Amino acid sequence: MNEIKEVINDLLGYDGLKIIQRPDMFNFSLDSTLLADFVKIPLRATNIMDFGTGNAPIPLFLSLKTDRPILAVEIQPEAADLARRSVELNGLSHQITILETDIKDLHKTIESGSIGMITCNPPFFKYQASSNVNKNDYLTIARHEVLIDLAGILTQAKRLLTMNGTLYMIHRADRLEEILVLFHEQHFAIKRMRFVYPKAGREANAVLIEAKANGSAGSLKLMEPLYVYETSGEYTPEILRIFRFGKK
Repeated sequence: MNEIKEVINDLLGYDGLKIIQRPDMFNFSLDSTLLADFVKIPLRATNIMDFGTGNAPIPLFLSLKTDRPILAVEIQPEAADLARRSVELNGLSHQITILETDIKDLHKTIESGSIGMITCNPPFFKYQASSNVNKNDYLTIARHEVLIDLAGILTQAKRLLTMNGTLYMIHRADRLEEILVLFHEQHFAIKRMRFVYPKAGREANAVLIEAKANGSAGSLKLMEPLYVYETSGEYTPEILRIFRFGKK
C-alpha cells in the first residue's frame, strides 16, 4: 500500500500562512479565498463559525481580518486532523478551534442563537444514486451533497446564529433560483450579492452571498461583477489584490 504524502503549501499570497494538504483530498480553492475576502466581520459578531472547514483555509484567511474566536467544523476525521495541524503550524490554536462533528449535530453542544457569524463554502453539486461522482470519498463528500444539502446547512445556520447574525456563502450561480427560495424559507434576508465570472464575455459560475438571520427584507446590494481572468489568461488586478491581502 502506497503511503500518502502530505505537503505544506503557502496559502496563496497570504503573508506567513501555511497549510497542510494531501493530494488525495479536496484542497483549498479559489472559492475559499474569494469568500474570505468577501466577508466583512460584523461589529456584533463576537464569535465566528466555519461550516465544512476542510483543512481550514477560510479560518486561516479570516485570522488576518480579526482576532475573534473561530470554531471550524469538519466531519471527516482526516480533514479535521489536517486542519488542526495547519492551525497549530501557524500558531493560531488560541484563536481557531477545530470541531470534528456533523453540522447537523451542532445544536446538541452549541447553544442556539449564540454564533455571530457563519461562513460556508458548501458542496456545490446535488447527489443522487446515479450521480457521476469521484470514487474518492473525501472528494465526493466535499463536492456533492452526500452528508448534508443546502437546505440542511441553512436550517442549522439559522438555528445557531444570533438575531441578525450574518451568514456568508459562496455557491454555484446556476443554483441561484433554488438558493433564493431556500434562504427565504429559512427567514434569511440577503443583503449583498456578487457574481463571479471566469472572464469578461463568459457566464457567471459562482455567486457570493451575505445574508442576515431574521433580517428585514430590502436593501439588497448587487455588487459589481468579479472577473477572475483577463482575456489574456492572467489574473485580473482585483484577484491579485485578494491574493496579496496581508502583504506589506
